Amino acid sequence: MRVELTDILKRYGKTTALNVPKWTLDEGEIVGLVGSNGAGKTTFLRLVLDLLQPDYGEITLDGQPVSKSVDWKVRTGSYLDESFLMGFLTISEYLQFTGSIYGFQNGTTERALESFASFLPPRTGDDGNKLIRELSSGNSKKVGIVAAMFIRPGLLILDEPFASLDPPSQIRLKRCLLTLARESGTTMIISSHDLGHVTEVCSRITVLDEGHIVKNEKTSSATLSELQTYFSS
Repeated sequence: MRVELTDILKRYGKTTALNVPKWTLDEGEIVGLVGSNGAGKTTFLRLVLDLLQPDYGEITLDGQPVSKSVDWKVRTGSYLDESFLMGFLTISEYLQFTGSIYGFQNGTTERALESFASFLPPRTGDDGNKLIRELSSGNSKKVGIVAAMFIRPGLLILDEPFASLDPPSQIRLKRCLLTLARESGTTMIISSHDLGHVTEVCSRITVLDEGHIVKNEKTSSATLSELQTYFSS
């Protein structure tokens, strides 16, 4: 799915949260969105998902304005924070519910989840009976991320997916993301403070600073050290 931002301006009072004259994401591309706290990353993601309205400008997905169409929603998976979860459901109930929204039958949902089984928390025994609100922050995040991935969306948007995950889970998540991109051609926007992981997964890095794009470059063997130098200066 192609994403395009044109003349985007978003303010909170007198503070400019985001000012993006032009930014595009081609189909099948994986972009890492990085920046310090308050740089505008979450505002950026929420605008793309039509959870916020820009003060000026337009955002399109495959040429359709996000504010004037709903067709893109059935081809988009996202997880920004715990508000995307339904805490009164078990893991399996939540995933089945998510699948039903996207038109999956129960059997189809289970087959789609098989590719992500190594990343999901246990769904059998005592752990499988726990409600999502009873899970640790890391395990509840895994559920939200898998719910966004297993539908194999045209566009996947994740905010800080590696935070709160233990090292083995971070490694499994990277594998899941790369497999999803390879097998389904999913376009991705991944916002993260983890420069190491994001440069391993993403083909391009966009750096935000005080709401402005200050870098927008393809990743290379030098990207990680360049970013570390930029943020340490």
